[in-house]
Amino acid sequence: VLSEKQAGADPGAVDLIWINGENFFTLKQANLLYPDWAQKLPNSQYVNWDNPAINRDFGNPVDNLESPWSSAQLQLVYDSARMNADELPRSYADFKTWACAHPGRAAYVAPGAGGFIGTRFVKGALFEISGGAEQWATFDQALWDKWSPELWKYFNELESCLWRNGETYPKDEAELKNLFANNEVDFSMTNDITGAGTGIAAGLLPATSRAFVFNNYMIGDFNYVAIPSNAPHKAAALALANLLLEPEFQAAQILPENGFGLGYAIDVNRVTDSAALAALEAASTKLGDSATPASDLANSLVGDAAPEYQNLIEQGWLENVLQK
Repeated sequence: VLSEKQAGADPGAVDLIWINGENFFTLKQANLLYPDWAQKLPNSQYVNWDNPAINRDFGNPVDNLESPWSSAQLQLVYDSARMNADELPRSYADFKTWACAHPGRAAYVAPGAGGFIGTRFVKGALFEISGGAEQWATFDQALWDKWSPELWKYFNELESCLWRNGETYPKDEAELKNLFANNEVDFSMTNDITGAGTGIAAGLLPATSRAFVFNNYMIGDFNYVAIPSNAPHKAAALALANLLLEPEFQAAQILPENGFGLGYAIDVNRVTDSAALAALEAASTKLGDSATPASDLANSLVGDAAPEYQNLIEQGWLENVLQK
């Protein structure tokens, strides 16, 4: 798209792009995206545009320039053979209480390179401790200076209750999953719409594994499509973007057997049509008990923090928690 712009090609060769947050920002800054369309799609009624998890992409306002089509969201995993659902922690405060009542049985992934899911877990704690996620959508040094000491206090208090007394941490999701499967800890983590399903199918997790979420502050992110301003077939691109939000398509694309296995772009609580509800219910049934219920995902969803916080969190955790 950028090279077409430099060459003055109009119309270009691209109708619709599956675009990441950084490239979206680049094309948005260069005024190379078709404007003012995403919320006009008939099926955008199913999208919760009020949630910053959707109306911001990599910290940048979407501004009606792109439409979501799938997602991924942080979840925890437990073994229903070891623990009842009513015992599960439903907040970061609960998690610390549970961990300290069961010393050595909880762990989380170290934030940093390879530990993306651990960084996401720490950010969620920051949101809960500071009383909200939306204030972190744009960078504010004073806000960070105010709340980061409380964040490190939480994780330092948690540390002695963790696996190996918090002297070492799982380096990535695979290591945490292995500890969980070997019954060394009682929780794992995932961003997978199947919850524990993919791990069970691969023989990596017990068949009784189940995914769940806290009641709030479970960070998710979305995949989007955008239309270049020089797209030759804009009407067709709009039709496809709308189709991607069709509840029946959303139901099909959460299933790994259909080649996707990605999370919902829509809020399933907004769907009222009986045929669409039946399709969503059938897909949810196929995912089975190992997946987090779609309504729980939607109700707990929050957007990520502004990109500038990433290094502050990873470096800050290293200095104030791991090396303390």
